[in-house]
Amino acid sequence: MKKGLIALAGFAVLIPVLSGCGGTEVKRMDATDVKDISGHWNDTDSRLVAEEMIHDCLSRPWLSNFGSKQPTVIVGTVRNKSNEHIATDTFVEDLQRELINSGKVQFVASKGERGDVRDERLDQDTNASDETRKANGQESGADFVLSGTISEIQDSEGGKTVVLYQTNLKLLNMTTNQIAWNGEKKIKKFVQRSKAGW
Repeated sequence: MKKGLIALAGFAVLIPVLSGCGGTEVKRMDATDVKDISGHWNDTDSRLVAEEMIHDCLSRPWLSNFGSKQPTVIVGTVRNKSNEHIATDTFVEDLQRELINSGKVQFVASKGERGDVRDERLDQDTNASDETRKANGQESGADFVLSGTISEIQDSEGGKTVVLYQTNLKLLNMTTNQIAWNGEKKIKKFVQRSKAGW
């Protein structure tokens, strides 16, 4: 009987110790802090690639060759050709932000955003006054469309991985289909995973 009580008391002491191993800790970070945990494409990669590629794009001759008027640009599709999930919508937003904030181009809303605005204009046709109603057929057409791909190459062995992300973007003239700019940005990461764990 005594041995049974001692065993139960020991088990009762052990339970809080084991349950303490699985706690969750959360620390707030600045949104611009760089923190690579998995080695996968992340928010920092998206932001830095967008900044560098748009800076390169806007420093090339196509912009000055266009003339005195600011060209109107739209970001088309950026395809994820990598083996991992990449939030291309976030990357497209980063590209748009860099283009708009440069002040060097005018920008046209995406296909989805244009659809929402067109629905609003249809609603105005029925419900808004003549003085405030916005007419259809007044949209600005894009002069150029920016689109591209994100690809990935991995080389792995023994818990070590080298991963290369390659982003290719092209700026196409909407009238002539000529490629006005072709840009490339590579990010290479070395990831070493610990074999120990419990």
